[in-house]
Amino acid sequence: MSNYLDAHHRQQIHALQRSWTARSDWPTWLLLSATYSAWFALVLHVRELGQLATVALLVPVIVLWMSLQHELLHGHPSVWRWLNKLLGYAPFALWYPYTLYRDSHLLHHRDEALTRPQLDPESRYLDVPQWQRSGAALRGLHWLNKTLCGRLLVGPLLALGGLASGEWARLRRGDLQALGMWLSHGAWVGVLLWFVNSQGLAIASYVLATLLALAVSMVRSYYEHRPAAEPQQRSVLNEAGWPWRWLFLNLNLHLVHHDLPGLPWYYLPRVYAERREEWLARSGQFLVKGYAELFARHGLRPIDSPQHPWH
Repeated sequence: MSNYLDAHHRQQIHALQRSWTARSDWPTWLLLSATYSAWFALVLHVRELGQLATVALLVPVIVLWMSLQHELLHGHPSVWRWLNKLLGYAPFALWYPYTLYRDSHLLHHRDEALTRPQLDPESRYLDVPQWQRSGAALRGLHWLNKTLCGRLLVGPLLALGGLASGEWARLRRGDLQALGMWLSHGAWVGVLLWFVNSQGLAIASYVLATLLALAVSMVRSYYEHRPAAEPQQRSVLNEAGWPWRWLFLNLNLHLVHHDLPGLPWYYLPRVYAERREEWLARSGQFLVKGYAELFARHGLRPIDSPQHPWH
């Protein structure tokens, strides 16, 4: 537990972690069951719902699934890593193998490296060599990606392009772990697409649903981190409303999560609310009043430069 917490705050958090709710983690088990059930219910009833309605309803389910995968890789709802991997391995979101997401995201939790290109695998910034290698078109896409509306449009393209480039480089180097991971993931994606198509949902429709879900998930990460001298001032406190905080399982309170990565999603708002002013001071007042504020201010205006200020 972070050493900046005072004794009383530590005691409060220990009490939450020792509670029956946290030890059983029944909210996460319940949400997992509900998400699996919702996905299968939609796919099995596509002929009654129609293609467009099914796609529209699948989008929030897939966004929630990606948020649940994040909980799984942080040790919920089971203490067994292999079981959490099994629970989260289904490629409902198609693009990212669970193992790759788990390993890269845990590297992202090195707070001293947050936002730094080449060090933070989830950095949205470019260093000087990357920027110099980019042509005018790619630079334009990166600037567009710094607006929130632009992020919805080109964010998935840039993310998947970066994923393909990095993983292809690993495969060319003969990385056997990467080869096994992608063969397994590809096989399960093939099974999933065969299944949804057999129920009447076009493969193109399902791919569209996953791309839309990826775009929605990028609303959360749009201004989740910023460059700052102190690592704890690089993670946002976004006081989002419903349904955003539900879809993102309270990760909008991102500094709380980074400081207490083992705290389950349903306790993040409580821990934040009890010491709100202290969290704000720790963040250097890195506060956003909700995603509507970001859309209003930066829907069409870049929030900062694609280039990292220190690299």
